[in-house]
Amino acid sequence: MLALWQIAAWAAQSPVLPGPGEVIPTLARALVAGTLAQHLATSSYRVVVSIALATGTALPLGLLLGYNPSLYRLSSPLIYLTYPVPKVVLLPVMLMFLGVGDSSKVAIIFLILFYQVLIVIRDAAHGVPSELVESVHSLGAGWLALLRYVFLPVSAPALLSALRISVGTAIAVLFFVESFGTNSGLGFYILVEGWGRLAYREMYAGVVAMALLGMALYFALELLERRMCRWVRAGKQ
Repeated sequence: MLALWQIAAWAAQSPVLPGPGEVIPTLARALVAGTLAQHLATSSYRVVVSIALATGTALPLGLLLGYNPSLYRLSSPLIYLTYPVPKVVLLPVMLMFLGVGDSSKVAIIFLILFYQVLIVIRDAAHGVPSELVESVHSLGAGWLALLRYVFLPVSAPALLSALRISVGTAIAVLFFVESFGTNSGLGFYILVEGWGRLAYREMYAGVVAMALLGMALYFALELLERRMCRWVRAGKQ
């Protein structure tokens, strides 16, 4: 990727596309100086809080909807009606109600990730074989034990897959929401500190920092999967 980037910079012969040899030192200097590090920390906080809130609410609700066939049928029309609505159009509403701080940004990212996690978990729990449920139920397990020992382990791989997909979505939405009504975050740094001042090296440094943030979150989820879903990897060996 670095080689292709450098070749493209040589071909363009334009300050609009500096090569990695110019951008990476700029990124390092900005991180050491603290200017970019502060924006990176702000964006990391917003994304991590959004993912945690989405998981903490969508996981139990998805398990409940998937476990109960009646709730599954009743909730499906509402989910299918509200899920396709692009949540980013609600940003002006969030800004008016929650202000221009972190809350409005977190709320938008949360709404988008909530549906992605909810639907995956609900369908994973709904697809648990009835024979498995009946065999555990025959041992005296109640509905809480079924959720903990059957539905949650079955849904864990699907949850982590949904979160890995959601990381890319969260980073993309993060850039958008940090373009409005804020003075911090990587989106602000890229658009205002970089593109707005025609400081293209700083602009690309912000882009690389955002890519590194997404990669760090992705690898964190990979590590979490190794610890939580060891039986999945053992079955592939």
